[in-house]
Amino acid sequence: VTETGNVYVVAPVPASVKTAIKITGQLPRGVFAKVEPPVNKSAPTPRLAGHPDLTGNWSYTDWIGNYMTGGGRRCGPTQGANCSRQTNQTEDFELYSPSRFGNLNRPLYKPEHWNKVQELDMWTNKFDPVMTCQPLGVPRQGPPRRIYQSDTDITFLYFGGDAGGGYGEYRVIPTDGRPHNAEAAFDITYLGNTVGRWEGDTLVLDSVAFIDTTWLGRGGFFHSDQMHVVERFTRQGDAISYDVTVEDPEVLVEPWVLPTRTLRRNTNRDAGLLRERGNCEIYEDGAAATQIRH
Repeated sequence: VTETGNVYVVAPVPASVKTAIKITGQLPRGVFAKVEPPVNKSAPTPRLAGHPDLTGNWSYTDWIGNYMTGGGRRCGPTQGANCSRQTNQTEDFELYSPSRFGNLNRPLYKPEHWNKVQELDMWTNKFDPVMTCQPLGVPRQGPPRRIYQSDTDITFLYFGGDAGGGYGEYRVIPTDGRPHNAEAAFDITYLGNTVGRWEGDTLVLDSVAFIDTTWLGRGGFFHSDQMHVVERFTRQGDAISYDVTVEDPEVLVEPWVLPTRTLRRNTNRDAGLLRERGNCEIYEDGAAATQIRH
């Protein structure tokens, strides 16, 4: 059974069929890109008001930690000469298929929610919020691309190109250690209600009050409006370590701890600027072939 619920029957391949198979020359599927060179963590770390200054432009591979080249579906005869293995990888969203990443950890759901996750996964191309051009939300949109820090608050700029024309968001967060505003905690949003504090040289952001229509990731990984997200930013030289923990006692068995991501200082002064969103593509034509993940 696949992650989409499809059942496959495995049978021996007759010798006559084996001899008829012709190699097309296409490369094997699932090739990970080379690991980036080490970042300079020994460079001087600038400080502001006694804390590490996170201000700057920051880059990272992507919000799941790896680039992958090549998909599992070959180009068809009607796709034209410009079709490549990367074309079908993008069309099928194979890059984001959770089961194809082996040991990448996933949120662990309570048994009563397993059927919902499987159904949403099967119909990902219909129910994934990005397919109707909704914001990715926190933590799915990943780390910021540009940061502006003052002694009392911090501003994040985000942009990316995941489906639906991409996204561009911003957050302005107090970092003076204040608690959550009791009234604001009931004003649910895509980005939540966030307050920040410093724990030594680590900036800790605490977020609550999320709308429950966003997902934690592609594959049906939903959450409730009781989700609580803690983000940690630790700068060392030209790098920021970004750690995220998601708690959701309504649907998760235990907190979901994401792998640490390393943000690299980008010296391009134009990097990290918000860009205009592309044309939004909404997949609501009613055709099952476009709504079920292949």
